[in-house]
Amino acid sequence: MTTSSTTLALGTSAGTLVVTALSALIVGALGMYTLLHHRQVFAWMKKIRKKDEESAELNKPAEWIEDLYKAQCGLAQKPCRATDFDEVTRIGNMIKGVAEHTEAIRAELANVVERVENYVAVALPEPGLNMKVSLPEHRTQLVGAMKQEAARHELARAIITAQHKIKALRRS
Repeated sequence: MTTSSTTLALGTSAGTLVVTALSALIVGALGMYTLLHHRQVFAWMKKIRKKDEESAELNKPAEWIEDLYKAQCGLAQKPCRATDFDEVTRIGNMIKGVAEHTEAIRAELANVVERVENYVAVALPEPGLNMKVSLPEHRTQLVGAMKQEAARHELARAIITAQHKIKALRRS
């Protein structure tokens, strides 16, 4: 028994070649799809990482603004002397220190710092040794207390504006 020399080698028939070519094409298409998908995933991850870094930049100012809000609320509707503003001044100085380095909310933080300075500036003078207060002096202190409360209210508005801006930046 002799076999013909014109027979093709085993596994090289036309059907096998077509199946191999189609398989290679499908694998290539899946590879290309996978590559495109990974590019989209990496771009999305990069965007999320950038957003997280920006959000982390806002964490400390947001915390300090919250502390400042609590401190000024503790002084609400109460005439205050310069020593009563120690906590407000300390937090205001911390915010002032980072205001220049926080681009996204620089204007809001600068406004808060300005309002803190205005609020602290209207502190009532320390009482003297004389416990008796004359009527004109009492009226002067009353006017000072009203100016102080107005300045505190302006500070609260600036704080709330900054908080809203931070929330908006974190959402976007």
